[in-house]
Amino acid sequence: MSQQHPLFSPIQVGPWQLPHRVVMAPMTRSRSTQPGDIPNAMNARYYAQRASAGLIVTEATQISPQGKGYSFTPGIYSPEQVEGWRQVTQAVHEAGGRIFLQLWHVGRMSHPAFHDGALPVAPSAEPFEASIWMVDPATGQGGMHACPTPRALACDEIHTIVQDFRRAARNAMAAGFDGVEVHGANGYLIDQFLRTTSNTRTDEYGGSRENRLRFLREVMAAVVDEVGPDRAAIRLAPFLTARGMACPDILPTLLEAASDLQGLGIAYLHLVEADWDDAPEFTEAFRRDIRARFQGPIIVAGHYDKARAQWVLAQGYADLVAFGRPFVANPDLPRRLAEDLPLAPFDGGLLFGGTERGYTDYPAWGER
Repeated sequence: MSQQHPLFSPIQVGPWQLPHRVVMAPMTRSRSTQPGDIPNAMNARYYAQRASAGLIVTEATQISPQGKGYSFTPGIYSPEQVEGWRQVTQAVHEAGGRIFLQLWHVGRMSHPAFHDGALPVAPSAEPFEASIWMVDPATGQGGMHACPTPRALACDEIHTIVQDFRRAARNAMAAGFDGVEVHGANGYLIDQFLRTTSNTRTDEYGGSRENRLRFLREVMAAVVDEVGPDRAAIRLAPFLTARGMACPDILPTLLEAASDLQGLGIAYLHLVEADWDDAPEFTEAFRRDIRARFQGPIIVAGHYDKARAQWVLAQGYADLVAFGRPFVANPDLPRRLAEDLPLAPFDGGLLFGGTERGYTDYPAWGER
């Protein structure tokens, strides 16, 4: 690969010397084996095809049945799921790649259909507008379904969820992953605790910034204790406003979190930028502020191309760049970026659920 572009210089992340800085972003694809939400051989082929990434971060993976919010997403809490994921890690490692598992609890971003009719859980029972992708059991058709107002978690349930994150991290190591990335972004449970709009608690987990950060701190402490700081990471979404998450205090809250994460010595901090056309701007002032708080590797994701990646790396605002949709249709994306080869378009209608079509049948350059 060309060494002229900063994307293609090596970098140390945790214990690994990565050959370049092109990361495969986590993307929900909803193709686990049913029943049981078990990863399978098709998933292993998909990730192994993309093992030329400097690092792969898997699709979000629920840490418990309660953490599920979309149809056919994989878990990491049962022995069968651990065995399924072991197929994936072995295939990626045999292809020369490195892979982190993203740990997920969706909180209120769910539906009673996943919980035997019970309401999804959240920091607080606040109504909000959002939808999840779900296969209707009556028709077998997938579609978007509105989320109901959730029920508030009791403190003892919160403590149980922290231990669910710990167990999931332990299971990920047993499955052969190189590390874990905690999903603290995009309006899911950890993010819900951070924001005043979704967290209106008056106990030790709500109210002050210190209290709203407590759950994140406890989860990360448990995960780091389980796998070590150099195999632990987190994803955050500073400028998210959708899904009822427009919190006026979120930026200072996340800057404080970044200082905590720097102290933990985690492998990296992953910042997701809103990737729709009228999304809030990810400001340079915030990029500078969070870099001042966190000196470890920073991954950024969201509508990046080669030129924009060069800019963000050259400015020192990030150290690696994650690509989502381009990696779906271009399993050899690092080569295509390095050699300025055309990028194939992806079929958005085949993102969720289904078969090999729109999943493992995208060819590498020169293949048919």
